[in-house]
Amino acid sequence: MGPNGAGKTNFIEAIGYLCLGKSFLGVPDGTVLQRGEPHFTVEGAFEGEDRPDVRLRVAFVPGEGKRAFANGAPLDRLADLVGRVPVVVLSPDDRDLTAGGPSERRRLLDTTLSQAFPVYLDDLLKYRRALKQKNALLQQLRKGRSLTAGSMDAWDEELATLGGRVVGRRRDFLGRFNDLLLEAYEMLGTPGGTPTLEYQPSSGSGAESDIDGMRRALARTRGRSGDLGRTLVGPHLDEVLFQLDGFDLRPFASQGQHRTFALAVRVAQALYFRERTDEPPLLLLDDVFGPLDPDRTRVVLELLASGELGQSFVTAARSEPFEGVVPFDNDAHAVFHVERGVASRLDSPLSVPLTS
Repeated sequence: MGPNGAGKTNFIEAIGYLCLGKSFLGVPDGTVLQRGEPHFTVEGAFEGEDRPDVRLRVAFVPGEGKRAFANGAPLDRLADLVGRVPVVVLSPDDRDLTAGGPSERRRLLDTTLSQAFPVYLDDLLKYRRALKQKNALLQQLRKGRSLTAGSMDAWDEELATLGGRVVGRRRDFLGRFNDLLLEAYEMLGTPGGTPTLEYQPSSGSGAESDIDGMRRALARTRGRSGDLGRTLVGPHLDEVLFQLDGFDLRPFASQGQHRTFALAVRVAQALYFRERTDEPPLLLLDDVFGPLDPDRTRVVLELLASGELGQSFVTAARSEPFEGVVPFDNDAHAVFHVERGVASRLDSPLSVPLTS
């Protein structure tokens, strides 16, 4: 808790770095670096209920990039951090999740699946590298340079195999996630409406497998892709339709319905991690109670305080929403006051400085 600009978000952003290897705010590492400082390091110890305890560290030096460590040992890839401690982030930017472009909804799938299944993250990263290589070839073709048909065939086969696997896992995930989304709606006491998420692949929805569908779609769009200099089908362009009672949420839902849907998606995400990873996730909530009405705020806080979803870290400028709802007089909950980048626990002399 603390005034605006005191540094509250920095603390939960640091936790996010250790779980995801990057800022959940979507900003470059250089922007996170404190002005005038040569580097930053984030370190934290995590105690698991079922998973082994682990100490994680992320270090960033401009010009050299980031390095990640687990229990003091360097990790081969930054991606090896992902999934060690599952995390769910709720922020005011979740408005973009329901009302913004499809990239936000794809990010929901990728962030969830990458934490639950390392093989998904591997396929996704390989797909992105292959897509970058193929698009570079398409740019050369567009500039009039001659290319062998075999080189384009090879990249299309790579994209079809990797992209088809990504799409298939996304479909399987949504099959289960829709049930959890409905459960989340019930947990939040949301009146009326049945929420659903529907996958809409850019490669089409034929009867063939996802890999075959990708293969045919890439062949079908090759000429136009060459004209435009970019790949026109694949999981990097797919959409996830958010629906309420079968209607597209974006043009029809009210502001309140948008907020409720986004909140239910995050609760469902936490339920999915609890089910899939056998370990409750961490929930990072950044100033999310302002737009919610008092009744919905109370329901959310009671759910978080129960611990049913996992451990929660919440930032807020005011204490009123928590009063009479979260029992800060027991050992299960704590409140810190943040001022100028330093957090002090109100019921103890503990002080946690946010350093570079």
